[in-house]
Amino acid sequence: MTTENNLSENEENRPSVEIQENEAKIEKTEENNHEEQQSDEDQHVVAEELSLADTLKEMEKIINSSDAGERFREFNALKDKANHYIHDEVEDKKHEYVDEGNAPENFSFEHPSQSKLSALINIFKEKNDHFQKNQEEEQKKNLDQRQGIIERLKNLYTNSEPGTNLFKSIREIKEEWSNAGQVAKSEFKILNNNYFHHLNQFYQMLDMNKEFLEQEYSHNLEKRQHIIARAKELENEPAVQKALNELQYLHKLWKEEAEPVAEEFREKTWDEFKEISNKIHERKTELSATIEAEQNANLEKKNEIIANIKKLAENLENANHNYWQNAIKQVEALRTDFLKTGSVPRKLSNVNWNDFKTTLRNFNTVKNNYYKSLKGSQQQNLEEKLKLIQTAKDNMLSEDWDIAVSLFKKLQEDWKKIGHVPKSMTNKIWDEFREACNTFFNNYREKSSASTDNWKENYKLKKDILEELKAISDEEGSVEKIEALKTSWNNIGKVPRDKMAINSEFNRTLREKLKLNKINELELKEEGLSENQLTDKARKIKNQIADLESEIVKLENNLAFFNKPTRDNPLLRDTFNTIDDKKAHLETLKQNLHSIISGE
Repeated sequence: MTTENNLSENEENRPSVEIQENEAKIEKTEENNHEEQQSDEDQHVVAEELSLADTLKEMEKIINSSDAGERFREFNALKDKANHYIHDEVEDKKHEYVDEGNAPENFSFEHPSQSKLSALINIFKEKNDHFQKNQEEEQKKNLDQRQGIIERLKNLYTNSEPGTNLFKSIREIKEEWSNAGQVAKSEFKILNNNYFHHLNQFYQMLDMNKEFLEQEYSHNLEKRQHIIARAKELENEPAVQKALNELQYLHKLWKEEAEPVAEEFREKTWDEFKEISNKIHERKTELSATIEAEQNANLEKKNEIIANIKKLAENLENANHNYWQNAIKQVEALRTDFLKTGSVPRKLSNVNWNDFKTTLRNFNTVKNNYYKSLKGSQQQNLEEKLKLIQTAKDNMLSEDWDIAVSLFKKLQEDWKKIGHVPKSMTNKIWDEFREACNTFFNNYREKSSASTDNWKENYKLKKDILEELKAISDEEGSVEKIEALKTSWNNIGKVPRDKMAINSEFNRTLREKLKLNKINELELKEEGLSENQLTDKARKIKNQIADLESEIVKLENNLAFFNKPTRDNPLLRDTFNTIDDKKAHLETLKQNLHSIISGE
């Protein structure tokens, strides 16, 4: 039998009538809200002003989080930002390279962070693929579960056993439907419509039991009233974005769980919920005003930073090397502040960023022009020093002591007076000049002291020391013996020219004994070295220190690729031990260098 109430009930649940239209409105509203919210979230992630290093750290945090696969949008936004930074920095390097007079096609530069970025992207891709696979499997299980619930609902009004407690059964079915997991979007609409269709059929069957139907309507009304009550609380929520997010969830509940109620409450409850929703959405202007104020303040701060960088590249009549070194440090600090400052209004974002990059490039161009002019004077200094080297080489075998000694002393004084030369040539020309001077003064000392120097006796003493050195093993105290023999050797004068091979034999034997006792030649404590020998040893130690520091930095950078690297990790234990050994070696070399410089 079909009654007026039955028709009203059918109207409420039939897809083509008012309730379905309301649901469509809700769905459309929610889609718009979601798109706006998602756009805001993406904007927030992209606009977050992080440095490149901080961006990579955030990407690494996502990868190491338990929900890494779900944070696809956030990771992609950070990835785009990192790529943007790297591209800009490579472009800056290219501009500097071209400003120095080089051809653009010869430019080659690999950003030091590129390899880490690529590694993070690959790791995330694996985690996201794994997440997508698991999600598909989970959604398939949820689809099977929901289809089973619909089948039970269908059986409830078509094949229910006599005596079945319909109220309890429908409550269980609704509870299970509410708690069932998500399914694929392509399946949800059909599945949801199917569920409500059979629920409608169930209610039609209940028309014969008015008491049960009223009880069901009352239960459904409580659901709607609970959703409305929570929506009212959101009107006073101080965090606007939080209120909007939760309102979106309430609309989802209304759409999926707010089932039919008595006719007198249908329009009333929906209108009340809709009115509250509109009031909350009106608060978006409040949120927008706050964001706009913050972004305008950020824009003002960023423009001030740009102006300060511009000032550093202006009024440079008296700028010197010290000025530019200080300016470079200031610009780096300003650059860091710019990147840490939050987002600016979207319509001005690109203009502000491009202005910042242009100002940086202009600063670098002016700086590079200064150092190019400085290179001109360095080139002139190089030419003057090359002339001194040629004069020294032309006279290094001269034995006209009265003239030549004064000449070489003047050459050394003139060398000190000439300014800097290009860095790439500094060591090369100094070695050439020193070698020519050493050749002259060694010859001068040799010839001037030949009458008093007992070369044959020196050879005999050195031969005895060499034999003692050959007998040394790697037993305890061997290093001290080697140091004592080396000091004795240094204090012995020259040997006859035809016996000079003993020096090479001694040095070869010394290296073998040092290797046997696992000690570096530069770590050997020795006395009796000439000034030239001390200078040469100090230079070698400096080079060794620079190489060790570079190796240590490289090893520590490699450790940075691991999340929380510790010595307990068997893969990293050898690396930590290697770093400790190199640092110990480095400390010894620094102490030796200090001893040489201080004259100890």
